[in-house]
Amino acid sequence: MSIPKSSRRQFLQSAAAAASWVAVGGLKARAQSRGPLLVSQGLTPLKFTLSWLLSSMDTPLVTAILKGYFAEEGLEVTYERGYGSADSITKIAAGQYDLGEGDPYSMIEFNAKNPDVPLVAIYILYNRSPFGIYTLKGKGITKPAQLAGKKLGAPAGDAPRRLWPVFAKQVGIDPGSVEWLTMEPQLREPFLIQGRVDAISGFMTSAMPNLVRGGVKLEDIVPFLYNDHGLELYGNAVITRVQLLREKPEQFKAFLRAYVKGWQDTIRDTDGNMLALLDKAKADGQVLDTAIEKLRLTLAMPRLFVTDEVRQIGLGDVVPARMETSIAQVVDGFGLPTKPSLEQVFDGSLLPPKSERMIG
Repeated sequence: MSIPKSSRRQFLQSAAAAASWVAVGGLKARAQSRGPLLVSQGLTPLKFTLSWLLSSMDTPLVTAILKGYFAEEGLEVTYERGYGSADSITKIAAGQYDLGEGDPYSMIEFNAKNPDVPLVAIYILYNRSPFGIYTLKGKGITKPAQLAGKKLGAPAGDAPRRLWPVFAKQVGIDPGSVEWLTMEPQLREPFLIQGRVDAISGFMTSAMPNLVRGGVKLEDIVPFLYNDHGLELYGNAVITRVQLLREKPEQFKAFLRAYVKGWQDTIRDTDGNMLALLDKAKADGQVLDTAIEKLRLTLAMPRLFVTDEVRQIGLGDVVPARMETSIAQVVDGFGLPTKPSLEQVFDGSLLPPKSERMIG
């Protein structure tokens, strides 16, 4: 199976949009503690961990902070960088953060190993998973079946790599027919560019921008996204402890009301709100590459965030049957002893009403 022409067209359109985009205007970023909309007195603090370094993918959260949406709900939300889903999930479970972003399927595995401190997803950020395998046109690999006999590269704990057996079975090849080369995360894309591997696994929103940063033209990247080849995966979610959710339901309802507004604003004015994030990052000492961050968000918006399903069910929610299927696929892929129920994985009871979560 090859990637659908419509998906390929979206990638090419994204490249053209990113190349022609000029970073002008945009809301000026203000740190939460300095903004006139916010008054620390009386606000309830909530600590949030990102999944990785701050990037354009975090625009909705930062937008909700900068525009005072959390403060209007009586919350003072602060965030810190993450070090990958596994690390974020462990720290949320340990109480270092009240909530944060992580992979719900890594959370399933964590819960299986740590039943005394169960976690649950309360908002789905990515309606489709960014997991995929990526190669280059020059490799002559035009469909997943041609990966058989090739050398693939990824860090040892990479979630898409760990789900490779499920993907391989879906596309009709023996999971053991490829050779895996293990490397540090920062070497993944360079190894592909240098020809030391034939393909890599990873997140679309990191692998593709990193390849472009390394000098590869977007149209020369051949992506095989897992959701295009039989997997029903959702992507990262807002995750918290079940016990904390029971103790503070009103605070989490308030968080989600403000967070949804941040998402809606980002979808309506992606460029302006992303520029505000870049300004805030710079003020905090982190200088981001504007063109790469633009590309990252441009790729993600139609493929991961604003899908046909989201237009039907609203932001943050799931289709139960699809989530059930994805849970079963991951339990099989990770070799877990038991399959959790939908309710143990996702609790949508605190989401704002559907009418308040719709997008134009």
